[in-house]
Amino acid sequence: MVRLTRIYTRLGDGGDTHLGNLRRVRKTDARVCAVGDVDEANSAIGLARTHILPVEVDAWLAGVQNDLFDLGADLSVPEPSEPDGVSRLRITPAQVTQLERWCDAANDRLEPLASFVLPGGSPGAASLHLARTICRRAERSVIALADRERVTAEAVQYLNRLSDLLFILARTCNVDSGGDVLWKPGGGRPTEGD
Repeated sequence: MVRLTRIYTRLGDGGDTHLGNLRRVRKTDARVCAVGDVDEANSAIGLARTHILPVEVDAWLAGVQNDLFDLGADLSVPEPSEPDGVSRLRITPAQVTQLERWCDAANDRLEPLASFVLPGGSPGAASLHLARTICRRAERSVIALADRERVTAEAVQYLNRLSDLLFILARTCNVDSGGDVLWKPGGGRPTEGD
């Protein structure tokens, strides 16, 4: 259990912070940016949960928020090139598989798509679409980090599946509010005389 007695420490005032292994790095370090983007995705999901969502969806998202803290812990401690004998909190294949199960369960209740979906519809759906786009950015940040340093495969897989789940859940939230907002290619162009 983590115990925080004081939030400010003044240790980051010079632009540095420390990772989970206590190594000091700049706050602009790719690993810190990836953790920050995961944190932002978690906050966006928290905001989405303030809207009226189906009970099952809200329960799934509560689990996802906890998983995203696990992912932040995973990313905050670089994976050693050699086993160091220390047990670290890492995203597991089971966490990725759970997202796939939720994707399948929610998607089975939806009509097949006939067009791309515009972000919008109900407030809950719009918030989930925003969380999805932030999740995609977090995924890109983690991939950029993985291009430079070791990152667990499950970290990338989790974010990839999560963005899929958020898309499906946004569609689920729109079922009772008139359905998805569909893209109409060229539909926003003015007509002659406008």
